[in-house]
Amino acid sequence: VQLQASGGGLVQAGGSLRVSCAASGSFLGINVMSWHRQVPGKQRELVAGISPGGTTNYADSAKGRFTITRDNTKNTVDLQMNNLKPEDTAVYYCRVGARTARGLLDVWGQGTLVTVSS
Repeated sequence: VQLQASGGGLVQAGGSLRVSCAASGSFLGINVMSWHRQVPGKQRELVAGISPGGTTNYADSAKGRFTITRDNTKNTVDLQMNNLKPEDTAVYYCRVGARTARGLLDVWGQGTLVTVSS
């Protein structure tokens, strides 16, 4: 199972970005899909997650500004980020729980850098 993330970049404070992640490979299905972020020197933190049925959860810092969505037919998960702040600058990683014939795999994408300038 592989994850390909895209959509990071540089944006001014107050702007918007959308990061996307697509799962590919051999699997039976995808459980929870989520986005995490990490700043150098700090722990990776959960930004938002979404269940197969569409139930979402957000970090307090993301509530009201970020929206996570998924397309179960394409095995993709997107994170729409609005009203971005400099403190949102980080490498963003997607993560999925993939059901395979060997069991449940915890898979991380390669990360995409989001930089918010003040």
